[in-house]
Amino acid sequence: RDARNDVLAVADWGQKLSFYQLSGKQIGKDRALGFDPCCVSYFSKGEYLLLGGSDKQASLFTKDGVRLGAIGDHNSWVWTCKAKPDSNYVAVGCQDGTLAFYQLIFSTVHGLYKDRYAYRDSMTDVIVQHLITEQKVRIKGRELVKKIAIYKNRLAIQMPEKILIYELYSDDSSDMYYRVKEKIVKKFECNLLVVCSDHIILCQEKRLQCLSFGGVKEREWLMESLIRYIKVIGGPPGREGLLVGLKNGQILKIFVDNALAIVLLKQATAVRCLDMSTSRSKLAVVDENDTCLVYDIHTKELLFQEPNANSVAWNTQCEDMLCFSGGGYLNIKAGNFPVHQQKLQGFVVGYNGSKIFCLHVFSMSAVEVPQSAPMYQYLERKMFAAAYRIACLGVTDADWRELAMEALEGLEFETAKKAFTRVRDLRYLELISSIEERKKHGENNNELFLAEVYAYQGKFQEAAKLYKRSGQERLALEMYSDLRMFDYAKDFLGSGDPKGTKMLIKKQADWAQNIREPKAAVEMYLSAGEHMKAIEISGDHGWVDLLIDIARRLDKAEREPLARCAFYFEKLAQPGYAAETYLKVGDLKALVHLHVETQHWEEAFALSEKHPEFKDDVYVPYAQWLAENDRFEEAQKAFHKAGRQHEAVRVLEQLTHNAVLENRFSDAAYYYWMLSMQCLEIAQENEEQKAEMLQKFHYFQHLAEVYHVYHSIQRYTEEPFSFHLPETLFNISRFLLHSLTKETPLGISKVNTLFALAKQSRALGAYKLARHAYEKLQGLQIPARFQQSIELGSLTIRAKPFHDSEELVPLCYRCSTNNPLLNNLGNVCINCRQPFVFSASSYEVLHLVEFYLEEGITDEEAVALIDLEAPRLKERETKWHETMSDHAQSLRVSDSADVTEDDDPFTTKLSFEQGGSEFVPVVVTRAVLQSMSRRDVLIKRWPKPLRWQYYRSLLPDASITMCPSCFQMFHTEDYELLVLQHNCCPFCRR
Repeated sequence: RDARNDVLAVADWGQKLSFYQLSGKQIGKDRALGFDPCCVSYFSKGEYLLLGGSDKQASLFTKDGVRLGAIGDHNSWVWTCKAKPDSNYVAVGCQDGTLAFYQLIFSTVHGLYKDRYAYRDSMTDVIVQHLITEQKVRIKGRELVKKIAIYKNRLAIQMPEKILIYELYSDDSSDMYYRVKEKIVKKFECNLLVVCSDHIILCQEKRLQCLSFGGVKEREWLMESLIRYIKVIGGPPGREGLLVGLKNGQILKIFVDNALAIVLLKQATAVRCLDMSTSRSKLAVVDENDTCLVYDIHTKELLFQEPNANSVAWNTQCEDMLCFSGGGYLNIKAGNFPVHQQKLQGFVVGYNGSKIFCLHVFSMSAVEVPQSAPMYQYLERKMFAAAYRIACLGVTDADWRELAMEALEGLEFETAKKAFTRVRDLRYLELISSIEERKKHGENNNELFLAEVYAYQGKFQEAAKLYKRSGQERLALEMYSDLRMFDYAKDFLGSGDPKGTKMLIKKQADWAQNIREPKAAVEMYLSAGEHMKAIEISGDHGWVDLLIDIARRLDKAEREPLARCAFYFEKLAQPGYAAETYLKVGDLKALVHLHVETQHWEEAFALSEKHPEFKDDVYVPYAQWLAENDRFEEAQKAFHKAGRQHEAVRVLEQLTHNAVLENRFSDAAYYYWMLSMQCLEIAQENEEQKAEMLQKFHYFQHLAEVYHVYHSIQRYTEEPFSFHLPETLFNISRFLLHSLTKETPLGISKVNTLFALAKQSRALGAYKLARHAYEKLQGLQIPARFQQSIELGSLTIRAKPFHDSEELVPLCYRCSTNNPLLNNLGNVCINCRQPFVFSASSYEVLHLVEFYLEEGITDEEAVALIDLEAPRLKERETKWHETMSDHAQSLRVSDSADVTEDDDPFTTKLSFEQGGSEFVPVVVTRAVLQSMSRRDVLIKRWPKPLRWQYYRSLLPDASITMCPSCFQMFHTEDYELLVLQHNCCPFCRR
């Protein structure tokens, strides 16, 4: 069993070999053995099989069952053969009791020609590899491959009983498809095999035989000594030449169509490796002493020799370059220059351009070797044409540029042009083209040409010296002037040369406009009196110190440069310097705009105090800025100071509208309250618009209250958690529903309101109201997310009683009437029509009754009468504490006592005519006012033209707090909690 591939090899006494998968499926066909097998085992990681049996041999087979040969012959049957794990040793046991131990050595069978390399794989296959494109093709065989030879489009494979000759399908250099051309069915014994276009060459010790592809022997050569090396060196088809190296040191050249061998030279040591240069004028030999010797073929002269070589190859693209390997190094030699070494394992077998083909163990690879070292060797000798030829084999861009520069400095323009073309340097190509054009017109001063080359390379001092030596000091002056190196340029100014001096000054002026050295430019512009250009450069670069220095040096009459300075100060966020500049010019309007732009309001206010004509320019932007930053109270004062009341209202209306569109209903309520107070201020100041503004005041107050309560409804329907108690949400939704009897403001959803009312009514036992809410919802467009919940609620509410919980029924504190939860009249009592007063947090009905003053009683008099607080017949023993501050007006009781109200004059005023449809207000006289306790009365002290509103608490024990800003009423505990939470009144944010 091959455990690595899960394959079973079975050899049976039917003299056949079979292969199976572990599942039982047979792989391929049975192989006939010709003997009775006694043992079978896998060898070398499952690549081969060992078989022994009645043929008295231990044989080696491929993993596919192809017999490769006998390991050893014995005198009796082989009963067992086993491989040593992870090695190439085999032990064999025979019937006669003998044991044998073998080592198997697999030699490398391969062939190479230029960029094609063929080698044996799995003992029976041949792989052809294209070393440049890295393509590979496998030629499968069913017999042992003994020898391989490759040449151009031919491939010869020797097997035990035949030789197969393949050819390429096409002449394409990258084609990798081979087909069988000829088959020589004959057994040959040879040491080396070589293939040519029409022949194969067999080497047997000292003998060379030339056979046609038909297997006919055409020619034979007998050598003096053993043949050590053969190489095809090319030639016309059928007339190729061979290079042959012998053990006695003789080197011959043989042509396949000539029976005579030509002796090239003879050396003292045996030949190991040979190669001939492309022009066939030089021969490189590696002998048995690991020495590389290079000869001139024509003169037989030894040109040079190098130690530590095991293989050698000439560059097929360059006559003077060869490489040899040995001792773990690759050695490259160009001409007569010293050897360049780099580390490389293996044997060099080919050298093409910049690629070196190296065989390491069983692997052939193409190594890209830059030809920089030999190129620089030629450059050192100023051999530019040879260096260019080497560079063409393959060097880096940096090497190409170095070659181009060296050739240019050596005035070898043709080579320089080719090299600069390689790196696409148009600048130097233009220079070379210019020099060649001048040479055509008869100019031949090489020093002048070299000076231009140095100038292009940045070697300005060398260029200047050459210009001076050539008598062209003017060119040196122009060069330094163009470079803005004016200190050097002055050295080339002739004494008393006004023309040159003028040109230098002109160049300096031109250079001053160049921002590469802007500070120097500014100084030069200032010395030339060009203040505007100096200011622009300084401003563009943000040099504030330089700008303020210029501004302080300028006269105040120079308004344009100073204005430009101020402009840059503003741009560079330097308002202090800008203000100083505007003051110097006396431009107060620009100074005001500066303070406004930089939001330095204190300075702007101080300036508007001194110069009232700029009042609008300061306060209007200030008010807009305050409004944008949500500081509306201050914005109103600013608009007021600027006399822009309508603009204040317009800004607030826009903010309110945006808040509604963005579902920020709490902000919308606050903005509407602000708007109402703004309208009240306008009504105070403008008698003509008084009626209109008061109407708007009441409308905006109503909207503020509506949006304030809807904020809670919206949060309840949109957010996953509720922030209010069910009773609070129930009261809020009832209050909102009663407030929407006439119109529904923008952004408020009746669906959300009714949905919240239905849910809370059901939860609190107000089933009748819940059923009404669900019925109302059926007539509205319901969002998809509420659809299922509303439909389910509408069905299930029918299973509940058709009445409301009595605990939820609101009580009128004037007439003590229980009011229905759904009131068609709105938020007023159905009996006495008295408007309910609600807590602005829980929206419960407060125990307050509003009363009015009798005709002729002023607000001041009323307050004075209430403060008199005439003593009652039965004194109270309670300890009341009244707290008044800017933030709240509170009534507190610390101890309670029984109070009799039989003699309370206010109680008698609460009566009204039963059955009337009109609201009859409670009107009190001076006597009633005097009888009231100050702690029982809450007063909304509205500014004029509104009248104050008075409320009497009918349950003095329950403390009520009123916000002194918006006059909203709260249970004291609720108000204190809200102020602690929000740090302000929840309605007016005071």
